[in-house]
Amino acid sequence: MKAGLIEAPGVLKMVERDIPKLEKDTDVLVKIKRVGICGSDMHIYHGKNAFVTYPRVWGHEFVGEVAETGSAVTSVKAGDHVVAEPILSCGECYACRQGRRNACQTLKVFGVHVEGGAQEYVVIPEKNAHIIPSDLPWSQAVLIEPFTIGAQACYRGNVQAGDVVFIMGAGTIGLTIMVNAKILGATVIISDIVDGKLEYAKELGADYILNAKEVDVVKKVLEITEGMGANVTVDAVCSKESFEQAIDVTSTAGRVVEMSFNTTPSEIAPVKLAKGEMTIMGSRHQTGRFPVVIEYLKQGKLPLEGFANAEFSFDQMHEAFDYAEKNTDTVRKIILSME
Repeated sequence: MKAGLIEAPGVLKMVERDIPKLEKDTDVLVKIKRVGICGSDMHIYHGKNAFVTYPRVWGHEFVGEVAETGSAVTSVKAGDHVVAEPILSCGECYACRQGRRNACQTLKVFGVHVEGGAQEYVVIPEKNAHIIPSDLPWSQAVLIEPFTIGAQACYRGNVQAGDVVFIMGAGTIGLTIMVNAKILGATVIISDIVDGKLEYAKELGADYILNAKEVDVVKKVLEITEGMGANVTVDAVCSKESFEQAIDVTSTAGRVVEMSFNTTPSEIAPVKLAKGEMTIMGSRHQTGRFPVVIEYLKQGKLPLEGFANAEFSFDQMHEAFDYAEKNTDTVRKIILSME
């Protein structure tokens, strides 16, 4: 079978490998139909992901058809359409015992620590295979995983109906957060420096769009909220400055959700946190969000059609990565078709 391998930073190859075999009676063999290119895949390609080990078959956004199941598998069968939950956890550490296996002490991620979905067949544990409607187009189904990231950010921020949510960054993840926040009944303000991204956010339902090059976003959010500030601020820009701004723009008793793996320290006066009992939290991957997002999908609440705006065949993998690099202002999601 064909597999997309990042052999080392900057070295992307198409290689031939044997079809993987079931090793446990709870394993599921999936014939991959679509795989999405994420910003983190580009970071791996450029050697900017601190967690990856090389060489690595990339890809943590993938969907496919069940080809074979282990003898103990009961929740899926051959022929089922599934989306893969791309994390593996120990089930025993403190985070896992708290139901937060996305923060597992020994977390492994497909395409980062173990071989990912950019290959024709992948073996995953039964618990990682979530059934999706068989009539859902594969090119839309592959978007489920990114939307779980948005759902997790809203879950971490405890977004409630009536909250004002400010999302910094209208890239792919920022947009998925926005859609999830709107489903929950929030008023959403979103900022970016690219008008095209903001215009698309408006099409998806953003209540206010702010170009951070043209306005002081902190002042503007305070103006929109009549001095209150955002009840939930999500930093999807992930810079030193954006984190500091997130603190300044959030209301008393508000929540700041940080999406960044940036290692640059920010300068924050502790009084800002204590005075209004502000809560700051990280958000990584997701925990229990796949069933939530799949249910949203069944209810017709996810704007999947048109969200992915570039698709290539698997044989065009190099062209797809090149396209992603050259069109950062316009790309929302790039998909590779394995068919």
